[in-house]
Amino acid sequence: MTNNGKKFALISLCLLSMALIGCASVPPAERSPHDPWQRMNRATFHFDMQFYNHVATPVARTYVRVVPHPIRLGISNFFSNLDYPIVIVNDLLQGQIKDFARDTGRLVVNTTLGIGGLFDPAVHMGLPREDRDFGQTFGKWGIGTGPYLVLPFLGPSDVRDAVGLVPAEYASPMHYVQNTWADWGTRGVGLLNTDQKLQPTIRLIRQAFDPYTFARHAYLAQRRYMVQGMSQQQNDAEQELKQFQGGGN
Repeated sequence: MTNNGKKFALISLCLLSMALIGCASVPPAERSPHDPWQRMNRATFHFDMQFYNHVATPVARTYVRVVPHPIRLGISNFFSNLDYPIVIVNDLLQGQIKDFARDTGRLVVNTTLGIGGLFDPAVHMGLPREDRDFGQTFGKWGIGTGPYLVLPFLGPSDVRDAVGLVPAEYASPMHYVQNTWADWGTRGVGLLNTDQKLQPTIRLIRQAFDPYTFARHAYLAQRRYMVQGMSQQQNDAEQELKQFQGGGN
């Protein structure tokens, strides 16, 4: 997760928006048990897509065109390694001791042999990258997702995952960088890296019949899989498909 700083900076804006607009109801035909704030979420989703269409996508395309692939790969590796302490902390919080030891080894190897994370020698040593975050940990602890929530600039989320952005900021080494120029410069490059990796997903969402519904179903299904595993994911997917075919939003 390379954009924790931006997420942390925008979380208060999101919560303010919820307070101001969250009480607005949606027409009965459009209600979903997972999405009681649909009217607000659709407005935020529309804003996000306009931002991606007119700002993020053109910048990402320029970045890909100007910066050679080996350099982009090194930058991507660097930011994955930079925020890997978040994965390690969540290994521990979830009681995954073996994963905690393996991921700690991965961080050490890539930080040293990988020259600060620019290269990924750990993957060739049988230490693949894991993906754990605080929202997933809260789910493992039995905390419910809360309503579906679209965050300004950040896209699909839910209340549980949005709250998880706060400890993620403090678990990231970037939070402790004291130099303002170094801090925001690094975060800016990290956002460029994140935006260019998101482009295939954005194109897929644009092609959907209802981009909002498609993005919501995809996000909720992916997060359920991360928390509950494949068997529960298959059951939930069948229920989601039945609801979708029945005209539910």
